[in-house]
Amino acid sequence: MRIVFAGTPDFAAVALDAIVSAAPSAGWTVPLVLTQPDRPAGRGLKLTASPVKQRAMAYGINVDTPASLRKGDAALEAQARLRGVAPDVLVVAAYGLILPPQVLDIPRGLRKGWTQKLSALNIHASLLPRWRGAAPIARAIEAGDDETGITIMQMDAGLDTGPMLSAEKVSIAPDDTADTLTSKLARVGARLIVDALRNVDRLVAAPQPGGATYAAKLNKSEAWLDWSQPAGQLERKVRAFNPFPIASSLLNGSTVRIWRAQASGDRLTDPADVGSVKSADASGVRVACGAGELLITELQRANGKRTVAREFVSGFPVHVGDRFVSPQTVATG
Repeated sequence: MRIVFAGTPDFAAVALDAIVSAAPSAGWTVPLVLTQPDRPAGRGLKLTASPVKQRAMAYGINVDTPASLRKGDAALEAQARLRGVAPDVLVVAAYGLILPPQVLDIPRGLRKGWTQKLSALNIHASLLPRWRGAAPIARAIEAGDDETGITIMQMDAGLDTGPMLSAEKVSIAPDDTADTLTSKLARVGARLIVDALRNVDRLVAAPQPGGATYAAKLNKSEAWLDWSQPAGQLERKVRAFNPFPIASSLLNGSTVRIWRAQASGDRLTDPADVGSVKSADASGVRVACGAGELLITELQRANGKRTVAREFVSGFPVHVGDRFVSPQTVATG
């Protein structure tokens, strides 16, 4: 079996590791990896290869980094290179580029006689049809879901609409962030895709039921917390937006990133008191919300280091009565 792998972040790199590890005993080869182009990263904005590219290069696998596979001469050339390695199947995990039908149809496919030839398998980080789209992990946490999971699906022209081949539930812990949950799901996804490739003849394609929900791409503007919301909702946002785009607020005119926080209580707050600091000590910075309070335990000043509350309050004075606000509040205040 000739497998072309398409993916970009760490979530995908875990699956690539599993496929490469299983390849010798399974009789598979991975002649090509597709990933997104190098991007500026870090404070120096140095061009940096994706985790998948770094892993593929370490394995000695050829890597292609097209900016698009849909339109233009460069996309057609990339399609030709993909066609040239004669893949049996394309495995996709958080690739980040739209794959048009002509790309999905390039692999020969693993099963004959199916309505769809099982040519492109996707490792999707939710229990479809819930949370189709770009940010299923963060949206599951933000919505307060108790569980999510991995779905292995056959790709089609729609947005995560293809038939499901296998799935496994994963519980969302009360303290899970998008980062920690991604790590859990990556391990499950890696195992499920290897199982699917090993047991192609046993796979059963099931159409997705109704009731789909969509996980919109995360936007930096969402990071600004609205303190009029209940504390529980704000805590979920803090966890959902860690490690991107990181929940943020203004405090005494300075931007503060909020990495970890705990909600307590649900008593309604006087609107005039929303966002005010109720206490600030080694245990954290306690802030009044629309209902209840949010204890912030890990923070970061602009251009500063991520620190626990004890270190933060010793270097950045925070007083009872100070107020956390969003830029929108400042603009309309």
